[in-house]
Amino acid sequence: MAGAADARSAWAAPTVAAAFFAATVAQLLLATLAPDLPQFRGKAFGTRLVAYPLLMALVPALWLLLRRRQTERARTERPLPWAGFALLMAPFLIDVTGNTLDLYDTLLWWDDANHLVNWFLLCGGVGVLLLRSRIAPPWSLGLAVAGLGALLAIGWELAEWFFFIRLGTELGTAYEDTLGDLALGTVGGVLAGLVVAWLRSQRVRG
Repeated sequence: MAGAADARSAWAAPTVAAAFFAATVAQLLLATLAPDLPQFRGKAFGTRLVAYPLLMALVPALWLLLRRRQTERARTERPLPWAGFALLMAPFLIDVTGNTLDLYDTLLWWDDANHLVNWFLLCGGVGVLLLRSRIAPPWSLGLAVAGLGALLAIGWELAEWFFFIRLGTELGTAYEDTLGDLALGTVGGVLAGLVVAWLRSQRVRG
């Protein structure tokens, strides 16, 4: 019974990550094939169809490449961090699902909630991966996660401006919206950093 439970637990995170990836790609295909639906119009889903799957697969692919250099014993003792991969993929699924359900245009708070929650999940995924590193003390690991979250928030806003805003109808309100998104993304990263620092401190004490 214990062996069966361990086997199910080992497959749980990879299954979730694969489901996140498949659900995201399926919705991106729908948006690309049905661009005239109002929730998809003018949101560059052709670009997202290429970019999102590549970004979702990037970290697992790099991890697998680096893993090839490890010994068989090391690979057995340290399985792939699928929980971290799933957390990194979740924001892409949430973003696409929000567009599919037209939540960005029907719920005023949806966009702000996305920047906060998605950055918490994204930076949480980064933190899960970095928990395997030797970064110490715990507060420095938390600070690294928070700082990376802020940098990712800046990068995301730059990409959003280039692909969506500069040629769209939202240029007049873009400045205020961008500042708010940067603040919320940074807060999400800081919250994730605090959680990661706490997890590392618990491991150190244990």
